[in-house]
Amino acid sequence: MSAAAPAALARDGLVAIAPTAEKAGPLTAPARSGRFEVRLAESAADIEAAQALRYRIFYEKMGARPLPEMARHRRDADRFDAVCDHLLVCDRSRGAKDGIVGTYRLIRRKMARRLGGFYSESEYDIAPLLAYPGEILELGRSCVDPAYRPRPVLQLLWSGIAAYVFRYGITLMFGCASLPGTDPDRLAVPLAYLHHHRLAPPELRPRALAERYVSMDRCPTQALDPVQALAALPPLIKGYLRLGGFVGDGAVIDEQFNTTDVCIVVRTDLVTQKYSRHYMRQSQDHMGRPIRWAHRR
Repeated sequence: MSAAAPAALARDGLVAIAPTAEKAGPLTAPARSGRFEVRLAESAADIEAAQALRYRIFYEKMGARPLPEMARHRRDADRFDAVCDHLLVCDRSRGAKDGIVGTYRLIRRKMARRLGGFYSESEYDIAPLLAYPGEILELGRSCVDPAYRPRPVLQLLWSGIAAYVFRYGITLMFGCASLPGTDPDRLAVPLAYLHHHRLAPPELRPRALAERYVSMDRCPTQALDPVQALAALPPLIKGYLRLGGFVGDGAVIDEQFNTTDVCIVVRTDLVTQKYSRHYMRQSQDHMGRPIRWAHRR
């Protein structure tokens, strides 16, 4: 792939930057499942399609408030899109323009350094995570086309994340995950459940910035029905918890996205255990072709 000029558009929070020609090595992960393919963005058009999907989900479906330039172009974008890797699930039957049906944004340490920090640092003090040995990975901007949610798109995204973890030796993943709405009292049960049952150990515990801190300790633990509380959590957060994930101290209200955020922390050993046998089978199967990632930065 030829190198592309950076910064196709960058104003009022809207950023689209094409990947560089730098290549990552092959990853032993399935590239395709039926008509679906999981890969990293390889062009400015890929990134713009991912931003368009994010806009449809976050702004048109979930009630986020776009900046004027975002609304004009109908794309969710910010400065982190310029340095991250965009993980994509594509429906190859729909063509290049409309085929991206799931996406995740992946940011490693050296990517974040280019912008002076991670996205999560606008909401949380993540010093314990920055001090963690090894490579760390921030996950964000996860979304799936509603028409594809009964299909294995999220599973393919997680397969791609696990492959990325293998490729870069990621030891810890983290990121802001959202509950719908900005009234923490209406979210008292799930927030309290996370606080009482899933709080990260002190050495791995981010804390909401003082000026944005919202207590999650909104009802006593004896008043909680854990089954009911767990059921009230969004599927994505439940997925992180199933991988052994923790949450940081305090929630944050995100008025732009119409959400209440928590900081999720996941050690990757459980993720790699879940997928490693599958990948080993693929790498040994002459019919299995590894993903070749075209990574950026």
